[in-house]
Amino acid sequence: MEIIVIAAQIILALGIYNVWLLRAKKETPYRGGAATDLRSEFAAYGLPASFMLTVGAAKLICATCLIAGIWYPPLVVPAAAGLAILIFGAVAMHFKVRDPLQRAAPATVMLGLSTFVAIAAYTGG
Repeated sequence: MEIIVIAAQIILALGIYNVWLLRAKKETPYRGGAATDLRSEFAAYGLPASFMLTVGAAKLICATCLIAGIWYPPLVVPAAAGLAILIFGAVAMHFKVRDPLQRAAPATVMLGLSTFVAIAAYTGG
């Protein structure tokens, strides 16, 4: 089970890095509303640019802690729980703007994965 949890940590972290570092300024079919990049996505949700920077920093810190948690396990539960909370907010924003379910699918999968990692790491599974 430990290998599955570590694999999930890596997948989560790489997913966050991909969205926030590599694809932040690119259009994807999963952006909320009619957004073409992260900045316009947060605007579509009615959120200020400063909030985008705060959320992005928090997600990148959590992702980095998930990677570091491979070697220092006490980081895993707070990082995964933090991501779960932040990603829950992302799913909620998709529903707020009445996106089709397919647009919220990646965030929903990441929410499930972060919840799994948090619970598995907390219970020692």
